[in-house]
Amino acid sequence: MVELRKRKAHQEASQPPPAKKKSNPVKKVVDKVKAAVTGGNENGEGSSSAATGPPSVGSTITLDGFGGEIETHDSQKTTLKKLVDESSGGVVLFTYPKASTPGCTKQACMFRDDYTPLSATGFAMYGLSRDSSKANTTFKTKQNLPYTLLCDPSSTLIGAIGLKKGASTTRGVFVVNKEGKVLAAEAGSPQATVDVVKGLVGKVNGAGTAGEPTKDGEATAESAAILAAAPDSKGDVEGEGDQKKADVAADVADTAAKLDATPQPTTAATEAS
Repeated sequence: MVELRKRKAHQEASQPPPAKKKSNPVKKVVDKVKAAVTGGNENGEGSSSAATGPPSVGSTITLDGFGGEIETHDSQKTTLKKLVDESSGGVVLFTYPKASTPGCTKQACMFRDDYTPLSATGFAMYGLSRDSSKANTTFKTKQNLPYTLLCDPSSTLIGAIGLKKGASTTRGVFVVNKEGKVLAAEAGSPQATVDVVKGLVGKVNGAGTAGEPTKDGEATAESAAILAAAPDSKGDVEGEGDQKKADVAADVADTAAKLDATPQPTTAATEAS
């Protein structure tokens, strides 16, 4: 007898592996641009690299979105851009670790006592900390502070200006003008932070905002020189500070040269003589 052998069923062809999703080169470029603008990586996370680090003196920042959203002591939402837009000449931010502590009270009261001469040049002053609106309101009321206190519990703005240290705030000062140019950015003692602002605006009181035209329409070389002499950022990478000073000095020299070359209007007194 011939045995009929059962044919083995053909094994089903194995399914091919799913095709890999092709990456979109355009999206990659867009993500990289976003990361460069916002200071994060391609996944939207923050970056601490030098390329996206805090701004240094002499640099110009993009105010839109810089430092995120913060609150005033009376719980009003605001941003650095809005504060700059509302000011006449720019914004002074002095940072302090904790409201109503001895060192912070000393610093806040020093800015209070010099508030009139320091704000006369058009710069708006603000205290900035991680404190709650309640803590800052109590601080402001108790010490009779004439300026607004800013609450930044997430340290978005404090970190952006380079004055965040771990979970705390480094005492310091940050000054930016209407165009987004950084005039000061450094840590310091209560007295040192006040002195930085005095160096920027104290000597140009009555002569217009430092480096800006006066009410008579003339730019003063003195005000530009004061900016050039302002303390540089202590957080600069070694070697960069000298370059920034050289750049500022060149700007001052250029401004002075333009002033010398500009014909001065003849006054009535001059004509009479």
